[in-house]
Amino acid sequence: MESSQENSISNNLDELLTPRIPERNYNYDPPIPSSRLERLLRERELRRSTRSFHSNEELRDCNGEVDTYGNGNEFYPSGGDKGAREDDFFERIATSKPLNDGFERPDDRLPKQHLLVVANRLPVSAVRKGEDSWSLEISIGGLVSALLGINEFEARWIGWAGVNVPDEVGQQSLTKALAEKRCIPVFLDEETVHQYYNGYCNNILWPLFHYLGLPQEDRLATTRSFQSQFAAYKKANQMFADVVNEHYKEGDVVWCHDYHLMFLPKCLKEYNNKMKVGWFLHTPFPSSEIHRTLPSRSELLKSVLAADLVGFHTYDYARHFVSACTRILGLEGTPDGVEDQGKLTRVAAFPIGIDSDRFIQALELPQVKDHIKDLKDRFAGRKVMLGVDRLDMIKGIPQKILAFEKFLEENPIWRDKVVLVQIAVPTRTDVPEYQKLSCEVHEIVGRINGRFGTLTTVPIHHLDRSLDFHALCALYAVTDVALVTSLRDGMNLVSYEFVACQASKKGVLILSEFAGAAQSLGAGAILVNPWNVTEVAASIGYALTMPADEREKRHRHNFTHVTTHTSQEWAETFVSELNDTIVEAQLRTRQISPLLPKREAIECFLQSNNRLLILGFNGTLTEPVDSQGRRIDQFKEMELKLHPDLIEPLKKICDDPKTTTIVLSGSDRSVLDENFGEYKMWLAAEHGMFLRFTKEDWMTTMPESLNMDWVDSVKHVFEYFTERTPRSHFELRETSLVWNYKYADVEFGRLQAKDMLQHLLTGPISNASVDVVQGGRSVEVRAVGVTKGAAIDRILGEIVHHNHVKAPIDHVLCIGHFLPKDEDIYTFFEPELPSGPTPTPRAKMVNSVNGTVTNLSTGTNGLVSFHHKPPISYRNPEKIASNHTNGNWLSRIRNRMTMHEGSSVLDLKGDNYFSCAVGRKRSNARYLLGSSADVVSLLKELADCQP
Repeated sequence: MESSQENSISNNLDELLTPRIPERNYNYDPPIPSSRLERLLRERELRRSTRSFHSNEELRDCNGEVDTYGNGNEFYPSGGDKGAREDDFFERIATSKPLNDGFERPDDRLPKQHLLVVANRLPVSAVRKGEDSWSLEISIGGLVSALLGINEFEARWIGWAGVNVPDEVGQQSLTKALAEKRCIPVFLDEETVHQYYNGYCNNILWPLFHYLGLPQEDRLATTRSFQSQFAAYKKANQMFADVVNEHYKEGDVVWCHDYHLMFLPKCLKEYNNKMKVGWFLHTPFPSSEIHRTLPSRSELLKSVLAADLVGFHTYDYARHFVSACTRILGLEGTPDGVEDQGKLTRVAAFPIGIDSDRFIQALELPQVKDHIKDLKDRFAGRKVMLGVDRLDMIKGIPQKILAFEKFLEENPIWRDKVVLVQIAVPTRTDVPEYQKLSCEVHEIVGRINGRFGTLTTVPIHHLDRSLDFHALCALYAVTDVALVTSLRDGMNLVSYEFVACQASKKGVLILSEFAGAAQSLGAGAILVNPWNVTEVAASIGYALTMPADEREKRHRHNFTHVTTHTSQEWAETFVSELNDTIVEAQLRTRQISPLLPKREAIECFLQSNNRLLILGFNGTLTEPVDSQGRRIDQFKEMELKLHPDLIEPLKKICDDPKTTTIVLSGSDRSVLDENFGEYKMWLAAEHGMFLRFTKEDWMTTMPESLNMDWVDSVKHVFEYFTERTPRSHFELRETSLVWNYKYADVEFGRLQAKDMLQHLLTGPISNASVDVVQGGRSVEVRAVGVTKGAAIDRILGEIVHHNHVKAPIDHVLCIGHFLPKDEDIYTFFEPELPSGPTPTPRAKMVNSVNGTVTNLSTGTNGLVSFHHKPPISYRNPEKIASNHTNGNWLSRIRNRMTMHEGSSVLDLKGDNYFSCAVGRKRSNARYLLGSSADVVSLLKELADCQP
C-alpha cells in the first residue's frame, strides 16, 4: 500500500515538473528545468507563446476581423442583445477557445486546469423578480477584468451574491441561474452579513489595514461586540469553505481573495491538506506594530499561513506580513516566505495591472471620440487636472483640494487657466464617518469656488457620482495632470487607467508615495507626500509647466509598464507560481522524515527483551506554555518542569526491569535532579558530560586535560550582550555557556547575535578549543566535541559497568527536540553500511572556530580521546544468544570492551531502532513527532501496555 502511494506521489510530481508546451506535430523532448527559477522562466515564455497562438486563432475565427475583446463593447455597448453579451462575458471567464494551428491534435492532450476563484462578492448582482426568477447584472471590477484574458484555466467563481435568500426555492433558482454564468453562490443570512461584513471586515480589518487603527467603543457598539463579530467572521469563512469543498475536484486550484477570507485557507486545508490554495490581499498589509493591536492577530496569521502561496501588491506589504509572523508568532522569516518546522508558506509580491488594451481600443470608439470633442470644447484654453476616487477617508480628497487651493493662492496667473475635475464616487453613505467626510469635502470645494471662481468659470468641478466607461476614458484622454493623493492605498489602478489613455496627450501623473502603484509607476510619475500640502502644490506647478520632452520620457516609461504588466499577466503569474510552489513543497516533503508509526513502534517495544529508552527534556518532556493570543510568559517558560501528565506513566516505564531509561539533556544537574530525582533512570546533564543513576552520585566524563580557561572571557561577552538586549538571558554551566534571546525582539536579537559571534570568533575564543553552536534563537559556546552523540557511547559503557544491563539491548527508542549539532545521537544507532577492510569513523566533529575536523572516541581511562573509532558492531544475534544462555554474556562483553565503549552491548536490527525528532521536520531522525503532546500520548500508551 505504501509503495503504491509513493508511486502515485512520484507520478504526480513528475507531471508537475514536466513543462506544458503548446502542442506541435514534431518530435522534441525538451529538458525538464531543474531549478524553481528555470521552471518559472520557461512557464513565462510558454504563456506568451500560447497567448500569441490564441490571438491568431481569434483572428481566423473572425475571418480576419479583430475580436472585440478588450475594446469595452462587452461592458458598455451601444446596442445588441444584452443577454448574449453577458453569456459571452462569462464564457470568456470560464474557458477559452482551443488552439487551431492546422495540425491534428492527439487524443491525450493535457486538459486545462480548473480554477476556483473565491471572493466575498460574485461578479454579478442578483435582483429577485419572482419566487423563482432572478435578474443578474454584471459587476465589473479589477479582479473580473484580470481573469478575463486567461486562456490556461477554466475558472468558476464562488462568493456571496449580495442578496439575502432565506427560502429554499429562492436558493435553488438562484443557484441554477448563476450556474449558467459559471458562478456558485454562498448564502449568508442578514445577521451574519451584518456581523461579518459590516462589522468585522469593514469596521475592524479594513481600518486597521489602512492604518486607521481599531474603532473606539462607540463604533463597536453599533455592530455589537468584537467577539460576536469575530465569531461571525469565522462562521462566514467556514460557510465559504463548505461551498468550495462541495465543488472541489482533485487538481483544482483554489484562489482566495482579500481580507474578507483570511480564515478560508485554514478551513480548506483542514478539509484536504493536498488542496492547492493561494491567498491574495488587495489592500495594504500594515506593519507588525499595527497588526499586533488586533486581538485575533495570531489566529488570522496562522490561518493565512495555511495557504501554499500568499500574495501582495508590493514588496512592502509582503515584508510587513513576514515581519508580523516572526514578531507575533515567533516563526522564521526566509527570503521565500515564512517557515514553520519545515513547512514553507511562500510569500511574494504580485503587482496587479489593468486590461490596458480595453482602454486603448476604447479611445477609437465613436462615442468616446464624441465625448473627447465635447470635453475639449468645454475646457478650451484651460489645463485639465483630474482626480477619480471613491469618497473614502484613505483617498486623501480633502488633502488634494487643499493643495490645489494653495497652488491657486501662490500662482494667481493660473486661476483662470486650470480646472480640477474631481470624481468622488459615493460609498457607505449610511456610515456617519463617511457622511462627515462628504460634508467636509463639499465645504472645502464651495469655499474655493467662491474664492477663486467667476461668473463663467469655477476652478473645481466636483461630481458625487460615477461615470460610465466611455465618459471616463474620454476624461482620461483630455487630462493634462492626474492627481492621486491616497493616504494609504493597496494599489490604485486609476493611475494605470490614466496612463493607458494618454498615448496622445502624454499628461503628467502626480502620485502619492503611499499608494501601491508608486512602486511600479514611481519612475515616470511625480511622487508626493499627500500630507505635505506645500509639496503637492509645488508638484502641481511643476507638472503644469513640464517640458514636452520630459513628459514624453515619463509617459513612455509608465506606458510600457502598464501595457506589459497587465491584469491577465498578473493572474497567470500568480497561478503559475502557485503550481510551482506545490512542486517545491513536494520536493521538500521528499526530504522530510515520516511521522512515527505509533502502533508499530509500541508493538516492537513490547516484543523486545531489553530495551533502551533515550529521552530529551526541554521541548520533549516539558509542558508547553500556551502563548496563543497572549504575551509569552517568559519566567514560566524558563522554569523547566516535567509535564504533569507524564509523572505516573514515566514512573511505570522506569520501574519496568526490561527498560533502561536515559534522560539526556543540555540542562545542568540541578534541573534534572529537581524533575527526575524520584525515578529509576539514568540522568545525563550538560550533553552527557555528567552522568548518574538516580540512586547514586554524579560522575563526570570530562577529560582531566579539558581546558576551560576560555569560560571567564566568554562570560564577560555574554553579560555585555545580555545588558544590551532586553529580555535576553544567559546560563552559565560547568562545560558551556548559553545566551538565549528567544524572548527579545526577533530582528534586534539576530543583529545582536551576529555582533556577538563576530566578537567571539575574533577575540576570546579565537585560539580556544571550543565549538560555537547556533540554535534557533540562542548562541552556545561549549568545549569542543561535546555532543549528545559523542556522549551516548560513554553513557552506555557506564551503564554496563554498573551492572544495570543484564542482557543485550535489542531495541532502542530515542526521542528528543535536539539542536542540529546534537542530532548525531540519531545516527549513532544506525546500522553501518559495508565499508571495506578499513573501518570508517563513526562521527566527525567540526570545530566551528578554526574549521579543523576531529574524530571522537573514548580511551581506556574513560576520558575523551581524539582518534579513529571503529563503527558500532551489530553482533550476530545467535552468537549473543548462545553466550547469554551460558550465563557469561556480561563478563565476555566486559572483557572485550574498554570501560566506556557501550556500543558493544547493542544487539540491534534496523527495524528495532526508532529515532524521533520532536517539533523539527528537518532532522536526521527516522521519524517525526509533532510536539511534546505527541510524546505524552506515546509514553502513556507505552505505560498502559506494561504488565
